[in-house]
Amino acid sequence: MRSASGIVSEPQDPPVRRLTFDDDGYTRELAVAHRDGGAPGVFWLSGFMSDLGGTKAVAVDRWCAERGLACTRFDYSAHGASSGTIEDGSLSRWLAETAHVFAETADGPRIVIGSSMGGYLAMLLARRLAAADPACPQIAGLVLIAPAIDMTERLMWAGFPDEIRAEIMDKGSWFRPSPYDDGGYLITRRLIEDGREHLMFDGPQIKLSFPVSILQGRLDDDVPPDVSLDLAGLLDADVSLSLVRDGDHRLSREQDIALLLRTIEQLI
Repeated sequence: MRSASGIVSEPQDPPVRRLTFDDDGYTRELAVAHRDGGAPGVFWLSGFMSDLGGTKAVAVDRWCAERGLACTRFDYSAHGASSGTIEDGSLSRWLAETAHVFAETADGPRIVIGSSMGGYLAMLLARRLAAADPACPQIAGLVLIAPAIDMTERLMWAGFPDEIRAEIMDKGSWFRPSPYDDGGYLITRRLIEDGREHLMFDGPQIKLSFPVSILQGRLDDDVPPDVSLDLAGLLDADVSLSLVRDGDHRLSREQDIALLLRTIEQLI
């Protein structure tokens, strides 16, 4: 940003406010960072156990600030600075939070960007809004980064051996080792069973009136490229798929973020 004196300065981070949300008697405080600006703005959805301060999320926010575009990031319950415990977490609850924050902050069309689980939630949000109104004026486009479609069933349960399945069902949870967290991630029975209410690949084609751009690392071990290929086949929409030859799951290197920002710019 250039000040009146001509000095170029870094965009200031927007303040994080607390948004109270309650459904089915489950009240939580959601951390929301919203930047006012022009349309189409950007609505960012992070991955499982990631937060609004992630490398890609911050890069997108600052890119929007430099162009005077609105941008919203938030933490799901049990993530980042939001309240709640992972034992109470589920796709149903995180989708409800996503829809609520979107309705509260999007005063014009938005490009919805989702990374990993955020890509799955972006698709679930788009499917819901398109079912209510096929024109879906609230969404100007989707950018999906290694979208973890049907993650609880296809990317978790289907690959778990019998002993891990038994532990989840009998004890209610299991700590899954992760290269991104020394303590691993808690996978709960609630998460697995609730996820079956949101499966997409077993359903009909999804018709969307806006463009969808998928960014996928070829070396992604968490969300293999065939998931993105199957998603492209599931959509009745203007779909592009960019396969990053040496990219991993995070796609957060400098060149990966440059590709992401170019993709947003093309949609705008």
